[in-house]
Amino acid sequence: MSKVVLGFSGGVDSAVSAALLKKEGHEVIGLYLDNAGEDAKMSAVENAGYLGIELIITDVKDELERLVCTPFADAYLRGETPNPCIICNPAVKFRFLLQAADRLGAEGIATGHYARAENGAVFRGRPSNDQSYMLCRLTREQAARAVFPLGRLEKTQTRALAEDLKLPAASRPDSQEICFIPAGDYRQWLAERGYTPEPGDLLFHGQVLGRHEGVVRYTVGQRLPGLFEGRKLYVSRLDAQTKTVELALWEELFKTEVCARDFNWLTDPPEKPFRASVRVRHTKWENPPCTVTREGDGVRIVCDESVRAPAAGQSAVLYDGDRLLGGGFIM
Repeated sequence: MSKVVLGFSGGVDSAVSAALLKKEGHEVIGLYLDNAGEDAKMSAVENAGYLGIELIITDVKDELERLVCTPFADAYLRGETPNPCIICNPAVKFRFLLQAADRLGAEGIATGHYARAENGAVFRGRPSNDQSYMLCRLTREQAARAVFPLGRLEKTQTRALAEDLKLPAASRPDSQEICFIPAGDYRQWLAERGYTPEPGDLLFHGQVLGRHEGVVRYTVGQRLPGLFEGRKLYVSRLDAQTKTVELALWEELFKTEVCARDFNWLTDPPEKPFRASVRVRHTKWENPPCTVTREGDGVRIVCDESVRAPAAGQSAVLYDGDRLLGGGFIM
């Protein structure tokens, strides 16, 4: 492979990815997807200049709004808990990378995700910082062209490499927020878009315990402040239609069966039930074995061990060993 288009934010992960690709002999072209402020763009320009790579800047604000922000807001209003990165990766980030690669005659597309790509398949990265979960809705064409230079590294190793190379990005902190919500408060972001949540009842085993200020303020698994009869209570279900937030005890949050709709396959879909392992949120410790049965455009997953608080709108992601099979939206 001689030419690679790299998603280049100017952060430590993309900067080290560029350096590693160059070391392997690739011609690297950075693609900055402009959806933030001038500071982020200038950081990308500075780091690209230091690394000696060409940088293309593409405005993606309209596409991000249409394909990610609006569906993200709509999902919250339905009482779901969406993950915007899972939506954004195939619809915006990897789509623009693939378009640029085809236009420039590049064989590969790369990002700073902590995952591995081999022979068209995607695999987990190192357990401490694996990000393969976020790639579950890539198209098979996107996965076939993908390169992940950081796939065998831990984040601490990436930081050390950045310091050794004296990259300007070495001291930049990791981004912890949703890129289109820099302040990190999605509730305020929804309010600024004119979404006014309606109050409703807090229910525990059918009993009204009080009122809430809108289902968008809650997510399944979230603990409520205080105690009820000496016990902690947690959100177990959100119903946007009736505007109710249902509560449960800790042990009642655990489920062995999860159904997911609109499943995206990165392999040929199996016709018969099969064994796999499943992750129902972006955590490092919950990944039980399970039996999977296809149902319509989705799957029914029966876990050997219960998983905590599967939330509607999050993704159920399947693996065969370390290989990513795909993911669908939890119902």
